[in-house]
Amino acid sequence: MDDYIVGTLFASLFSVVFVYVLRLRSHRIKKKEKVIDTGYEIQTNPTNGEIRPVDDSDPDVIIVGAGVAGAALAYTLGKDGRRVRVIERDLTEPDRIVGELLQPGGYLKLIELGLADCVDNIDAQRVVGYALFKDGKNTKLSYPLEKFHSDVAGRSFHNGRFIQRMREKAATLPNVQLEQGTVTSLLEENGTIKGIQYKTKTGEEMKAYAPLTIVCDGCFSNLRRSLCDPKVEIPSCFVGLILENCQLPYSNHGHVILGDPSPILFYPISSTEIRCLVDIPGQKLPSLASGEMANYLKTVVAPQVPPELHDAFISAIEKGNIRTMPNRSMPAAPLPTPGALLMGDAFNMRHPLTGGGMTVALSDIVVLQNLLKPLRNLKDSDSLCKYLESFYTLRKPVASTINTLAGALYKVFCASSDQARKEMRQACFDYLSLGGACSTGPVALLSGLNPRPLSLVLHFFAVAIYGVGRLLIPFPSPKRLWIGARLISGASGIIFPIIKAEGVRQMFFPATVPAYYRAPPVK
Repeated sequence: MDDYIVGTLFASLFSVVFVYVLRLRSHRIKKKEKVIDTGYEIQTNPTNGEIRPVDDSDPDVIIVGAGVAGAALAYTLGKDGRRVRVIERDLTEPDRIVGELLQPGGYLKLIELGLADCVDNIDAQRVVGYALFKDGKNTKLSYPLEKFHSDVAGRSFHNGRFIQRMREKAATLPNVQLEQGTVTSLLEENGTIKGIQYKTKTGEEMKAYAPLTIVCDGCFSNLRRSLCDPKVEIPSCFVGLILENCQLPYSNHGHVILGDPSPILFYPISSTEIRCLVDIPGQKLPSLASGEMANYLKTVVAPQVPPELHDAFISAIEKGNIRTMPNRSMPAAPLPTPGALLMGDAFNMRHPLTGGGMTVALSDIVVLQNLLKPLRNLKDSDSLCKYLESFYTLRKPVASTINTLAGALYKVFCASSDQARKEMRQACFDYLSLGGACSTGPVALLSGLNPRPLSLVLHFFAVAIYGVGRLLIPFPSPKRLWIGARLISGASGIIFPIIKAEGVRQMFFPATVPAYYRAPPVK
């Protein structure tokens, strides 16, 4: 009888424990999104119902893409002690015709991130200003570098060499893992991004999980649609050539020819090579295969090239290594999403005429680094998302200034049959040629050394007013008055839509945006 009683007691106790465990398990599954500080968090992938525990072996951050933004971000977060996993489609050295000029403001950000040595040993060239050419005349514009250390200047280089140096530096950190793979989708659950799904180099389907996924997969991003409202414009295309065995009219300067129909750029990318970028408006290009492109370059572009570069330009065409690249413009239009963030060209693009893309990306990384530094735990995705909304406001002074200047200058620098636009173009050249504040102010904006939106607007309309003054002196006439009025109207029509797309409040009055004051989450 005693044996039966003992057995009954044990059976009852086992039943109570079993029921309690089942109820606890059910409760934890229902409340899994609220379990933040435990060692394990149950995550359900809605695509296949998989339940997966997340433990301490997962990274803090997954970065999609290891271009300029992704590689620099990986090193920055890794240096701050975060465990970082980077998935990049191709880890071999990239070969691109853009992303080759880093403005002085971008170089200062590179120093701030501890990445300045990445421009060493890649035959990078110092850039100290610009030379502007129009109708046989030229003017030299120097960066205002007097207040900075002698090493501070722009840098131009082969884009791929620069990226490889940053990847190598990021990979030296033990808590940063670089892996080659193609990210096919973001893993989302109840509106929160939990990680990524990707294919390895061998084609194997894999999943990776982290509290924060940062998408930096470039201008061709296939992931941005779920994280922002992309409105991509392609105003023109670049045709790229490399010139050899020649010297620029002004050494260590970028050269901008105000050509017809649009600008032509020259700048050094090594001690023996000069990059030429010919802008062609629209998306339709002369055919490369039929020789139409080569003929266009020889007959339309070559006569506008400075004499010192003409022979090397023709030689580069005849070599046949002609590359093309669409120029994209896309204002930042984020859809704040728990567990994810967009950065780099996947998030925001501007016309590459001014070479400001890398400066914006590196500046964004500095802003994000400062925001994340006080956070010990990134697992509270909702609180983190709300806190990081301040990122979109804090980045605006630099990003919006460079974006607006790039878009406005491109439109002003393009040739036009409209007399008012012609006058604006000539006024811009003459205004910059005046020297003093008329050149150092705009160049400080272009270089990222003085990213102030108000200064940009003042200089832009100063150019327009200067153009009107040229028309009215010495003898105003009704026709000249009419052209002057259209010049002011045209200038407004150029800059105000760009400012509207960037966000007037965030651009000029960031302190009035509530997120500007948002404090880090307590947890």
